[in-house]
Amino acid sequence: MRVSEVTSTVPTMFHPWRALRELTHIDVTWQNMDGTLGLTDGKSLIVMNPHQSQRQRRCTLAHELAHIELGHINGATDAEEAQAREHAARQLIPIDRLMDALRWADNLSEVANELWVDEQTLMDRIDTLTADERQGLIDLHATIEQGA
Repeated sequence: MRVSEVTSTVPTMFHPWRALRELTHIDVTWQNMDGTLGLTDGKSLIVMNPHQSQRQRRCTLAHELAHIELGHINGATDAEEAQAREHAARQLIPIDRLMDALRWADNLSEVANELWVDEQTLMDRIDTLTADERQGLIDLHATIEQGA
């Protein structure tokens, strides 16, 4: 098997910092914010709290970029916040990678670490599974329980 055949089956990982690099109209600044990891004006500014792990920064940036992509300007309603959380989680965690991590991980902390996301983003992804995705996880669990 050629290398190109192997890599073509691996789900592509979303890189929010690479996505940001293409969005030259957006500035990122760093600011201490009690209780807030990030925020955006929805157009051209993202403010990030510097007191985050790299995984948290990756998730926070993806979340703020989701607000911009979804057109949430100057704050977000609860519904828009939920929409941004789901959008970011789906970008960061393709279902194939989630299922692969769930095959071997002992707990959700290991799954989040493997997927290079924080646990909140992992929970946002799990909470917003489609019916087909949920059935796929149920089938995976049944297969694992059978020892296959």
